Amino acid sequence: MAIDLLYFGAFRDSIGRDGERVDPPSHVVTVADLIAWLAERGDPYAGAFAQRERVLAAVEAEPAEMEGNIFGAREVALFPPPGAL
Repeated sequence: MAIDLLYFGAFRDSIGRDGERVDPPSHVVTVADLIAWLAERGDPYAGAFAQRERVLAAVEAEPAEMEGNIFGAREVALFPPPGAL
């Protein structure tokens, strides 16, 4: 299941791009799973997502909780809280 990831704010700066298409493994079914999988890929993702409690997400342009389902999603946006560096 290919997903278009969009990175905003500090995540875009840390990762060095504003988005990419990824094909996560089948066990990645929630926003939290996706962030963990990205961090496991090593730098720059590990550094960008080291503080997972500071990650907000939107799935298909709708706000999503960390346990929100991403199965079948075409787009996931990851961004820091407002005012965060």
